[in-house]
Amino acid sequence: MNTQHPSPRVPEALFGEPELEARWRARFSAARVSLPEWALDAPHARLYVSNASGVWELYAWDQATDTHRQVTDRPNGTLHGTLSPDGAWIWWFNDTDGDEFGTWVREPFGGGAKPVPALPDVPAGYPAGLEIGHRLVAVGVSTDDGSALYAHRDGRTERFYANENDAEVAALSRDERLLAIGHSEHGDSRHPALRVLSSDGFDVVAEKWDGEGKGLTALAFSPRKGDPRLLVQHERRDREELLVWDVEADTETELDIDLPGELVGDWYPDGEALLIAQFDKGRSKLYRYELATATLTPLDTPPGWIGGAGARPDGAVEYTWSNAAEPPLVRVREPGGEDRVLITPPGERAPGSRPLTDAFVDGPGGQVHALVSTPENDTRPAPTVFLLHGGPHSADEDRFSAYRAVWVDAGFTVIEVNYRGSTGYGSAWRDAIEGRPGLTELEDVAAVHDWAVSQGLADPDKCVVTGASWGGYLTLLALGTQPDRWAAGIAGVPVADYVTAYADEMEQLRAFDRALFGGSPSEVPDVYERCSPITYVDEVRAPVLILAGDNDPRCPIRQIENYLDRLAARGADYEFYRYDAGHGSLVVAETIKQVAIEVHFAQRVLGLV
Repeated sequence: MNTQHPSPRVPEALFGEPELEARWRARFSAARVSLPEWALDAPHARLYVSNASGVWELYAWDQATDTHRQVTDRPNGTLHGTLSPDGAWIWWFNDTDGDEFGTWVREPFGGGAKPVPALPDVPAGYPAGLEIGHRLVAVGVSTDDGSALYAHRDGRTERFYANENDAEVAALSRDERLLAIGHSEHGDSRHPALRVLSSDGFDVVAEKWDGEGKGLTALAFSPRKGDPRLLVQHERRDREELLVWDVEADTETELDIDLPGELVGDWYPDGEALLIAQFDKGRSKLYRYELATATLTPLDTPPGWIGGAGARPDGAVEYTWSNAAEPPLVRVREPGGEDRVLITPPGERAPGSRPLTDAFVDGPGGQVHALVSTPENDTRPAPTVFLLHGGPHSADEDRFSAYRAVWVDAGFTVIEVNYRGSTGYGSAWRDAIEGRPGLTELEDVAAVHDWAVSQGLADPDKCVVTGASWGGYLTLLALGTQPDRWAAGIAGVPVADYVTAYADEMEQLRAFDRALFGGSPSEVPDVYERCSPITYVDEVRAPVLILAGDNDPRCPIRQIENYLDRLAARGADYEFYRYDAGHGSLVVAETIKQVAIEVHFAQRVLGLV
């Protein structure tokens, strides 16, 4: 990078009141834990992710002795790990400074030895699934050449699948006879097909593809040995639902579950019932579904968002929960009905925040669901942040967000828009952005913006657009295509120049882009040009802040530099913050620094400080 781009100010404090300053920082620094997984045949051996050290790292928990051990300790953190079924080994993915490219290593659950390469004969790459059995390990690797799947058994590693299209290792049967993979040999990685192979020779046992525009996801094989049933998520009726597929008989049973929204599930350990999570309009609930009788029983969980759940061997259900006002907890619902906190991180719990309300706004493609958070001193119209989620196939929910909370503390109304492209609102809503990504979502954002102004909620002269990843892409695209709407823009790890991003990004994302745009940049150049923020960079009038990581494989740095150089050439009002990490930072202090930069930038631009 030859151009010296202006750096943002790093404020010593966002708030004059020490109590308020301490509160927003504590929301990020308070120790939190993920839902601990357990070893299949040794359920006392647990593994979770926590920020207790100040960096998100893996921790081992021996539940029998209630002892905890920090497993990884790397400058930029570690998120991806799992346990061998006997609980003897911890596997974790070893990349370089957050670039997501690397190999799997393993170390003893109890520690005492340095990690060693888990599969030394498997080349480095981006992870594409991992299934660990007692005798067989299957692992997927993605590189610029496509996808390759490997099996390791009896000290020997073999590549059993390779294709230029996206593929992954998806599920391994309990007796390790059957291996399910997801693939996109039909050319559409956003709507994958399934294939089940015999682990002895890797002959095809069964295949399933629902046709164009209808994806299938293998969730898990039955937990019973010798049971060939595979739980599958499908979208045959314009939403994500469930079916049970007997892969050896090649027969299936679609589960007719009368619930709104979309469904995902997993097995209870006896293989007779399923734990169902329902996602609907930004909230979620848990149910037990009896396969023999098709009986659905709700589990009485608090209103809010369930980030993950699993049924233990004794029938207890563990889950993570939060809502906008209350920080996350890992809870357990015992078979007898008692619901309690499972694990308490060290130190004080994060301070709470404000609840949110729902808005349903008529948009050009149908009703748009938005979540609205207002400051305690709700003086309207207020400066307003439109916080656009990433993905795009994701959604904003009634869950706790330290990031949302600091904006509210700073006196902003925060509006989160589940635009077309979001999940949880049906397949047609999710796929409506195909062939016109970015511009379609921003039509929905504009509709919600108009609604917020018309309701006296948002000050039209003090509206900020912000987001990270796909949300950062939408932010830059909004600044160029809707310049009259925005007083400032803040884009974290964005796509800024789509053609260059495509050239530099990881192959899995290139496959995603081809499916979303209708081809590669050489095949549909007009679509990429029309939907790229750099096309409209000369129309940007509002001050803009961009934050990016040096090692990001998803939104690579070169294409961001191209956009910044164009801003610099025309003397635009912009600032750039560059940091040593990948697609975001796992270091708590770095996250706090970036949030302070972002909020202070908006306050300065709007004349609030």
